[in-house]
Amino acid sequence: MSRKYRQQGYQDAPSDSSGKRRSQSRGHREGPKSPQMPGVQEVRRCSICGAKLSQSLTDVQVLSKCPKCNAALHSCKHCVFLDPTKRFECSEPITERISPKDAQNKCQYFEFRTTVEKVVTTGSQDPQDVRDAFENLFKK
Repeated sequence: MSRKYRQQGYQDAPSDSSGKRRSQSRGHREGPKSPQMPGVQEVRRCSICGAKLSQSLTDVQVLSKCPKCNAALHSCKHCVFLDPTKRFECSEPITERISPKDAQNKCQYFEFRTTVEKVVTTGSQDPQDVRDAFENLFKK
């Protein structure tokens, strides 16, 4: 039977030696490469301005405000139970709707929302240090 295409490798019988070379080129390890997982931290952020709140605010009081934008922290927008798909937009059994969601309230179910974020610091936080390090790369 003649081949339709004349390229090398088209409908060739697989050889055992080529398969062995592929597996040996990967190295001695079997299975997928293990990922290098970055560290994680729990963070509290203001949902209005996105400012990172200090961890000293473990218990958010009714009158607590964001240090950057002065927004009320004891509000539905910062609550872990805020769910737009539920009745009164809350996953807890409240009796009446609280509106507006970013205003201060005295809800008994309030629990501040925390998120888990990757730790992506490289050591120095000062922009001047980063600029100096970049310039030092190209000095003679």
